[in-house]
Amino acid sequence: MLKFLSKAKIEFNALDPRVASCMEFLAQCNPRKAKESNPACQVLVKRCTDDFPPQITVTFVNGVVEAFDATSTPAQAIRTMILEKGQLLETEQMFREAGEKWPVIIPEEEFHQFAPGTKIRCTFFFIINALVSRPSHLQ
Repeated sequence: MLKFLSKAKIEFNALDPRVASCMEFLAQCNPRKAKESNPACQVLVKRCTDDFPPQITVTFVNGVVEAFDATSTPAQAIRTMILEKGQLLETEQMFREAGEKWPVIIPEEEFHQFAPGTKIRCTFFFIINALVSRPSHLQ
């Protein structure tokens, strides 16, 4: 998850009963494997003393900043969103490295073109395999 982020800022009041999401998100950021995925990612923890609601703010490697209200958003939902956006970032980077324009524009007429099915039934493979692997005196 951290490999897609340049910064993760977790703000909460430790005495606030709504900090569960912040603590869980922080626990997901702390393992060695997570830190090794992007050593440059800053994980900042700000412990507040006021009634400020718990908040998680992430900055993606492309500079996009997104803030989450940790009182109503579970840490797993935040993690899932980061991974989904990270996959989009990887796809965009892959296209740009290949010299392709981004975003990829698919012409409207291609949406309506017939595409033949690509599924081949397993039974077909079993029959062919049985015929090919049969001893020659039985054929």
